[in-house]
Amino acid sequence: MSNGSTFPPRRRFGGTLVVVLAALLAACAAGWLIWRSASGHGGGRPPKALPAPSPDTPGEDTPGKDADGEAGRDGKGDEPGSGGRAGTRLKGKIVLIDPGHNTRNRDHAREIARQVDVGNGRKECDTTGTSTNDGYAEASFTLDVARRARTLLQAEGAKVVFTQDGDRPYGPCVDERARAGNEAGADAAVSVHADGSGEGNRGFHVILPARVTAGTADTSAIVGPSRRLGEHLAGRFVALTGSAPANYIGGGTGLDVRSDLGGLNLSRIPKVFLECGNMRDAKDAAQLTDAKWREKAARGISEGIADFLAE
Repeated sequence: MSNGSTFPPRRRFGGTLVVVLAALLAACAAGWLIWRSASGHGGGRPPKALPAPSPDTPGEDTPGKDADGEAGRDGKGDEPGSGGRAGTRLKGKIVLIDPGHNTRNRDHAREIARQVDVGNGRKECDTTGTSTNDGYAEASFTLDVARRARTLLQAEGAKVVFTQDGDRPYGPCVDERARAGNEAGADAAVSVHADGSGEGNRGFHVILPARVTAGTADTSAIVGPSRRLGEHLAGRFVALTGSAPANYIGGGTGLDVRSDLGGLNLSRIPKVFLECGNMRDAKDAAQLTDAKWREKAARGISEGIADFLAE
């Protein structure tokens, strides 16, 4: 029929409707996917939770946890080898560090030569110590390494007590060095030294207390724990410095036992001496005079002590 008007073809109207409906469905689908992603719902798994912020550092991840809020690889919230959460591993522990000798001892020969009780005999109050062939004093070395070790131990929460910090005219005497650890109630003590043996004698060794029950000395209670402290110390020292156990004492074990040292005989707490190397050997002296190596030595000391205290 024709009356001068025409109707739009029905096919065109239907095509437009289909396009509109398809656009609406696509928009709805996209909106649903965005909501699903933002709310954490995906694959049938629960939403992914962010780590709780540390109370000390808002907005930071919890120490010892990864980005998923899971415990570190050792399952205890600490990365292995990291020394645990900084400032807490050694909290409540007291460590005595004894920097051997004193740079001013040489100016007080009479005072350090006087005899003091070492439990099973009498010996000099202290000695000047040794030095490298170029004149680098053992006392300077021991104080530097001790201070570095103190920094590392304090960073783990330990209270560190020194027998001397370059603040005395001489000494202290060996009996006073032992007494300092006893009076502090220290959990462990290490006396830092370097040896003065012959050229060609290389490496470190740890001196352990022998069983001494004589006069004012009684080491029976500390012989066992002191050995464990020494073993931990030797193991860490090897690993962190690359230095080998002494080739001239200790039979390759890095351990030696002595009964003539007042600093050990008079101790009531686990204590050892560490001879970090031989200052009279050119190769050892090159290490001992290297600040980077001394930092490694300090780390070996601090980690060895921490291992012992974590038993």
